[in-house]
Amino acid sequence: MIGRETRDGVAVLALDRPQRRNALSTALVEALDEALTGAAQDPEVGAIVLTGASPGFCAGSDLGEMGRCSDEAALAEHQRYPGAVARRLGLLDKPVVAAVEGFAFGGGFILAVSCDLVVTADDAVWNLAEVPNGFLPPWGLTALAARVGPVTARRLTWGFERLDGTTVQALGAADYVVPGGGALERALAVAAQLAALPPAAVAATKRFYQPMMDAGAESRDAAALRAFVENCREPGARALLNRYAGRE
Repeated sequence: MIGRETRDGVAVLALDRPQRRNALSTALVEALDEALTGAAQDPEVGAIVLTGASPGFCAGSDLGEMGRCSDEAALAEHQRYPGAVARRLGLLDKPVVAAVEGFAFGGGFILAVSCDLVVTADDAVWNLAEVPNGFLPPWGLTALAARVGPVTARRLTWGFERLDGTTVQALGAADYVVPGGGALERALAVAAQLAALPPAAVAATKRFYQPMMDAGAESRDAAALRAFVENCREPGARALLNRYAGRE
């Protein structure tokens, strides 16, 4: 479920569940967690690129799996794990660069902006689809607000706009924008430059700035998760999850 290779000191990790548009199932999140651990512990790796197998980066949470959760506790646990993995990206000593092609929806959007740097194709489509589906995104909004500020983060969280990569970069949610098809190449080039720097100084830089960007992130994720579970009690959200679970 995770494609793995190392190029010139850069570990390339690819979400590889194309039949589900790389949606974040529990198994995929577990595989990503394991792959991040391996890359972090590999002395030959100085930086990490996170990307997705075609057709896009990530379509967000697996709604079918969410809908099959047996109760609210199981639903909360299903979303707690990807939130923890997203927060972990900022805690790794090695920089993580996202390469986004095709689309970054919902949890895929948040996973990308949780990386240290983001490269997006100009024609990639970005959208937080949770609120239009009836619920608050359950994790990662602190990372989004750290990038774009709370006012723009609120606009993006409402999810009424689908934005291309050029617009997302202009808003600050991505760092680099490239022509379609070029995101991985640019991300590799950026990551190679980072990998060539003294690793202790790179790690110290991440550790210095991270508290400014994720202060209170765990408690805010817990609050968002509670709101998400409450929202999922509403008829519209419940009907959506039942449909994806095959109950309607």
